[in-house]
Amino acid sequence: MNREQGERVTHWFAARGHQFDASGARRFTGGLANVNQLVTFDGRPAVLRHPPVGPRQVGANDMAREWKVLSGLGAVYPLAPLGLAYCDDESVLGVPFLLVEFRDGIAIGADMPPMGAVDAPKRLTGALVGVMAELHDVDPAAAGVADLGRPENFLSRQVTSWHKRAGAVWPQDIPAGIDRMSAALAAKVPVDDEVCLLHMDLKFDNMLVNPDTCDAQAVIDWDMATRGTPLFDLAVLLAYWIEPSDPADVQALERVPSLRDGFGSRTDLAEQYLARTGRSGDNLVWLVALARYRLAVLWMQLFRLWQQGSVIGDGYADFERLALALLDLAEHNYLKGTL
Repeated sequence: MNREQGERVTHWFAARGHQFDASGARRFTGGLANVNQLVTFDGRPAVLRHPPVGPRQVGANDMAREWKVLSGLGAVYPLAPLGLAYCDDESVLGVPFLLVEFRDGIAIGADMPPMGAVDAPKRLTGALVGVMAELHDVDPAAAGVADLGRPENFLSRQVTSWHKRAGAVWPQDIPAGIDRMSAALAAKVPVDDEVCLLHMDLKFDNMLVNPDTCDAQAVIDWDMATRGTPLFDLAVLLAYWIEPSDPADVQALERVPSLRDGFGSRTDLAEQYLARTGRSGDNLVWLVALARYRLAVLWMQLFRLWQQGSVIGDGYADFERLALALLDLAEHNYLKGTL
């Protein structure tokens, strides 16, 4: 946010009776799309969130969705930060933006920071499984999101939607694996027998933790939240959970520290969630295949944004290769019937 943008945002808040100060704004690192900055709001720290300036994918970086979720979720799910303000007037900042309550804690990516507990990997995994299970127990109506998303035929629409998005990011020479996977998934869509609130990207870097105890302090980044079958959140996490036996190109994903000592396998993680919730994992192989297929398309979307200059960073240059590797792993493991 440059000086002129900061002044416009400050004036927007002032007109609504609030004091906003971005003079000492600090950008949080680690995210791949949304911009997150620590600012001051009415004398207290807060987080300003907004998409990158430029073209946005349909359904991505949805600040209005996140505002809807965070307006009421904290009352029944204390790990959700409070939404403080939302602006959809793009003349102010150039994109819609959201102001969210600041929560202390650290987010963990591919590498493990110094932690106070010697068994930190076990504790962190347990904390993540716990916050996911607790989220899936939330009554959407009690959180004010009973009308969020369209849970009817959620899984079949996911297959159709991501196939369409794949066609948009590969307008020419679409990989053959896209059509094969889409057809295979569409042929065996499981029955959506339970509906709950989904985060859709619940992994370690979206869970703030106390570095001494590994206890969860907050769950952040709700712009993709919706309602659907609970095991899809688990499947999304498993799609990120890389193992040493996975192909080298896939290991470059590294968004969670699953390759580090002390973290279990995908099977271990799945069994922990299923034991915690009592849910059946009968359809988990299908769900993980869909989550990997989705992840491949997401990574290709980020590659296209990088090509357009909407996101900055050297790491995006390899995202096309990674997307293709994820697609190959999705097809390979689905045909083998493994996670």
